[in-house]
Amino acid sequence: MPGPADGLWSIGELAERAGVTVKTVRFYSDRGLLPETARSAGGHRRYGSGALDRLRLIRSLRALDLPLPEVRRVLEDEAGDGGAGTVLEDAVAARLGGLGRQLAALRWQEAGLRLVRDCPPRERADRLRLIAAVAAPPSTDAPARFWRAWLPPRMPARAVSAFLEHAVPQPPADPAPAQVLAFARLHALVAGPCPTARPCQPAVHGADARSRAAVLYAGLAEAYGLAADPLRSGRAPHAGAALDCFAAAYAAAYGTGDGTAFRRRLRDRLAADPRFDRYWELVAEVAGPRDGRPAVTPGTAHDWLLAALDADVERAA
Repeated sequence: MPGPADGLWSIGELAERAGVTVKTVRFYSDRGLLPETARSAGGHRRYGSGALDRLRLIRSLRALDLPLPEVRRVLEDEAGDGGAGTVLEDAVAARLGGLGRQLAALRWQEAGLRLVRDCPPRERADRLRLIAAVAAPPSTDAPARFWRAWLPPRMPARAVSAFLEHAVPQPPADPAPAQVLAFARLHALVAGPCPTARPCQPAVHGADARSRAAVLYAGLAEAYGLAADPLRSGRAPHAGAALDCFAAAYAAAYGTGDGTAFRRRLRDRLAADPRFDRYWELVAEVAGPRDGRPAVTPGTAHDWLLAALDADVERAA
């Protein structure tokens, strides 16, 4: 179709050239995305030669499902000296992020539906209640709140963040139904009351340890890391660098030295503390197995080290 003799398109000509309806051209014009160049003697809209490229760009941006305000920003940037640069990049990045969140939600919903579909009929109501209490994809806010209430008061923010990074599981991007169920159960656990009659904060968070909480948890993180390799290889709990680091962390927190007598007291004190074994079991289920082995969590490392401490104390007796 040749261009107009006067260099201006009617709304019908522009729509035909772009392969859209007149209604579409009018829609973008009315919203200021496709300004008209002039009006005919009869009051009809007329568009300049650049309107066709602009309309095609608008359609391309809308095909990416960019909202109209973002389309406007891209067009304004394209009309500037630099062309369509960072604004378009930012808009595309934001759209990709939104699509990623939508896809993650759909994957969680799909796994949740499969979970309900495949369970025995008598369990469906309970499972529906569990997964309905968790957003898709789920937030980690509830486990984080749980730990913030459990950790020692006035613990430095950096130390709290470092601990939460290890203790709060990240929801898998493409979960299996069992992982959805585990995360829903974890959410129910941390949102509920303390499972014991005693205060949920352990004795090691008493007044004598609070001032050294950062030292304690930094040392525990190191000890758990050292215990990870023997745990993965299936080695039995034993004395060594991991246990020494574990005991030294508590000794530093209490302002005392490590030794046989201290380890005996530490073993008895830790054994008397309320433990969150169920929490760590669910964390491992959320993480899923790696290389055919259960995931190593701070909970499994703690249990391994506590068993190593018990064996070390018994050996020294």
